[in-house]
Amino acid sequence: MTSSLLVLASSSAYRKELLSRLQLPFEVAVPDIDESPLPGESPSATALRLAREKAAAVAANMPGRVVIGSDQVATLDERQIGKPGDHANALAQLQTMRGREVVFHTALCVWDGRDQSFQLEDIQTVVKFRDLPDAELDAYLRIEQPYDCAGSAKNEALGIAILERIDSSDPTALTGLPLIALTGMLRNIGVSFFNL
Repeated sequence: MTSSLLVLASSSAYRKELLSRLQLPFEVAVPDIDESPLPGESPSATALRLAREKAAAVAANMPGRVVIGSDQVATLDERQIGKPGDHANALAQLQTMRGREVVFHTALCVWDGRDQSFQLEDIQTVVKFRDLPDAELDAYLRIEQPYDCAGSAKNEALGIAILERIDSSDPTALTGLPLIALTGMLRNIGVSFFNL
């Protein structure tokens, strides 16, 4: 299969940067779906459903293409933590999470538009936040302004300084696109990463 069939179903600059690391040509298409969790839906189920819906929505408009969808849900005590949107909400999130472990569910879907099959996986990352005073949390937020990130911290930038530990089988999952899982899924459908 030629990798030029690839489409990233995302508006995320983080996911675009991660996918570009694989050095495969791809296009970006923004899915138009409602990302609200359903009543009673578990965090993992929300992430998996949204990753699949994003991929399916783009695949419907781009037949015959291989579409990559991903979604991330952060959870504390099994409650979903969304994107804060502004400084006050981000500070409240960090205050709640300090000294505690947060589980990030990063769901990945690879939809093969050639036969309408798809692969789906939830990669979990456990993040321990440092127990820092309000002044440090506030200063971090004013510097980085991670208001579009679930959990209010960018681990790929200065946010790493407020984290104590990251446990994951896939190091890029926390940033939003688990590349180990993705390369495995793409290999399953015939994508070649090396010109041999």
